[in-house]
Amino acid sequence: VQLVESGGDSVQAGGSLRLSCAASGYTYSSLSLGWFRQAPGKEHEGVATIDSDGSTSYADSVKGRFTISKDNAKNTLYLQMNSLKPEDTAMYHCAVYDAYAGRCSFREDYYDYWGPGTQVTVSS
Repeated sequence: VQLVESGGDSVQAGGSLRLSCAASGYTYSSLSLGWFRQAPGKEHEGVATIDSDGSTSYADSVKGRFTISKDNAKNTLYLQMNSLKPEDTAMYHCAVYDAYAGRCSFREDYYDYWGPGTQVTVSS
């Protein structure tokens, strides 16, 4: 299984980006997935999750600004990020949730596969 993120860039505060996560070796329709991020000197943080049935959840810090979605036909996960803030600056990773772990959560030990990440930098 391989996950590859893309779409990271440097933008000004208030701007938007859309991150993508393409997978090989998996059929997205049966997967629950998540986006996580890590800023320098900070802990790894869950950003958004999407269950195999399409249910979504978000960290409080991104609610109303970020949207997670997936295109099963393209085997691609997305994270639409609007109204970006400097505190959103981080390396963003996508991950595949353990199918036997129940409803998707931010518990990192329940994620089996991780992508290498894509860098998002937001300047003020």
